[in-house]
Amino acid sequence: DMRMRLVTLTFVERCCTLAAVVSRQRISMSTPPSPSYEARLRNPASFIEEVNTQYEGLHRAFEEQFWGTKMALKDGSYTVDALTKAKGEMEAFLASKEKLAQTRGYLARSDLSEAERATLAIFERTFGCYIMESEAALALREKCTAIEGTLEDARNKMRLGAVLDGAFVELSSVGLRSKMRVDGSEATRKACWEGLRSIGEFVTANGFVELVRARNAMARELGYEDFYDYKVTQAEGFGKGALFGMLDTLEQGTRPLMEEARANLAAAKGEAALLAYNSAYMMAGSVTQKLDPYFPFEHAVEQWGRSFAALGISYEGASMRLDLLDRKGKYSNGFCHWPQPAWVKADGSFQPTVTHFTSLADPSAVGSGHTALTTLMHEAGHAAHFANIKMPSPLFSQERAPTSVAYAELQSMFLDSLVGDAAWRFQYARDREGSPLPFALHEEDVRAKHPYEVFSLRAMLAVPYFEKALYELPDGELSAAAIQALADEVETRIQGGPGGRPLLSVPHLLSDEASCYYHGYVLAEMAVHQTRAFFAARDGVIVDNPRVGPTLRDAYWRPGNSEPFLGLVERLTGKPLTGDSWVATLQQPVDELLEEERAAYAAAAKAANGAAAKAAVDLDMRVTLVDGDEVIADTTEEGDFLAACKKFEGHIRQRFPRAAAA
Repeated sequence: DMRMRLVTLTFVERCCTLAAVVSRQRISMSTPPSPSYEARLRNPASFIEEVNTQYEGLHRAFEEQFWGTKMALKDGSYTVDALTKAKGEMEAFLASKEKLAQTRGYLARSDLSEAERATLAIFERTFGCYIMESEAALALREKCTAIEGTLEDARNKMRLGAVLDGAFVELSSVGLRSKMRVDGSEATRKACWEGLRSIGEFVTANGFVELVRARNAMARELGYEDFYDYKVTQAEGFGKGALFGMLDTLEQGTRPLMEEARANLAAAKGEAALLAYNSAYMMAGSVTQKLDPYFPFEHAVEQWGRSFAALGISYEGASMRLDLLDRKGKYSNGFCHWPQPAWVKADGSFQPTVTHFTSLADPSAVGSGHTALTTLMHEAGHAAHFANIKMPSPLFSQERAPTSVAYAELQSMFLDSLVGDAAWRFQYARDREGSPLPFALHEEDVRAKHPYEVFSLRAMLAVPYFEKALYELPDGELSAAAIQALADEVETRIQGGPGGRPLLSVPHLLSDEASCYYHGYVLAEMAVHQTRAFFAARDGVIVDNPRVGPTLRDAYWRPGNSEPFLGLVERLTGKPLTGDSWVATLQQPVDELLEEERAAYAAAAKAANGAAAKAAVDLDMRVTLVDGDEVIADTTEEGDFLAACKKFEGHIRQRFPRAAAA
């Protein structure tokens, strides 16, 4: 039986408790004495307000710099040096031993309100994640930040592309991967894959080796096994050993599925289908082209808004800035950050979020509309989550430690999973004339992809296994060649052969915030399938179910990082987190799956209401669509969400006339 029970909540809670105790012990060894009796007499509300206000300002300054530099905005105030400075100031605040001592002094009081105690508890957890016990560790952290800034700046300016028909063509990493999925020429696909491989050569020659060494030195100075152990303990509350105890079970349990899928692909398409640059095309290249007309890029924003509104999702008065188009110099990965966290102030007023959200769409590329819509559903899922946190400090609603990576990714991955559902596709996958994606095409897509879904799981697993092995390399063995060889070895061991997305092209590896992060996607995907199973059992449907948004809001979103990820999943679904639902999906026979999908499609068609497709969309959010420094459309200026969507659509049609006419 391929199904497995990955981990019980009790086991992980024990790991969390142990990690918390160890973390507190590490901190307490050099924490200054508790504040004096007189200091304790100070009103705790004043201290809380002071910390909240100071953090909010430092957080905003860093995030504005992050956005400006990653988006390559023209304003000269956005520089790598300014970003490094802002990050250092924010982290210095979070690493204040004095504030931790004050926090503990207040926590010792017996006259705190429930809200004050909860807020001081998150202060203690957060400060504990950033305080470093030695000057050497602090110096190493500053060294890491400096190397990282220089490396990321170089990577953003890298001349990336592929040699096509004898000439070098500049393409982003997203553009290269898109061509690999849909281009009929094997030579072109291979050239694009080689272009992606060149990223690894570039980053290992431009500081990544030194960054790995410095990160490990910092983590070991703090008493951790290595940098991966440090990162996972800070974010999840349990160490590397506990994490890979879970992942090993999933890896071992799905290995036979991967081997069977690879054998079936080779039998159906030939051995060449297993080559890294051929697999995606051989599995679904022609289907991707057939799907393309039903995902017009210029309609993506409107369809995302309609879908979320139908789920009952509100953004609680937030503002969102969307930069969706690819361009030279722009950061090579989609992300969603919050320069303004949501929180409830001392006077009871609610501070809504400000969200910065980016992707790398090329409307002229086949499949760009589908990619854009999936990315919108994903990143806007993050935005909905963080917009709905209502806790008495911005530290409850920031995405860094102690916020669980898995907790954050669950929200976005659950919502982007809808794009593959037959019912969702009937309602929202429509061509430029408004005709829905036919079920026959959906069936073709499912038959092409479902037998090989395990490949996505294995590709996801490969990243944490690579980073684990990377940070376990002895310092004396660290070199550009060793890192590149290790990446190749892990791809072969975990994925069965070289991957279509070379591990060293994954941008998460470079950034401090995203490094040693990918395990969160794996744990989140487990929770996605378990959460989908819960809604299916409770309501029968997920797509356009107005109970979904409020349920997610109350069960997952409102508490922010005040509660552990595993506990939240168990509380909603009624079961400890396991991989059972995910593995069951992978094992489901394709004909059985299609029978369910056919029924869901028919039900959506029967329930279709023409008026609903024309109804106003109210997400309770201001949306500004930009392309770098250029403002394309703004819901405030245009009057409402749909008017802004129409202006965005017109901009895309004018700028990319061939794509819009396709």
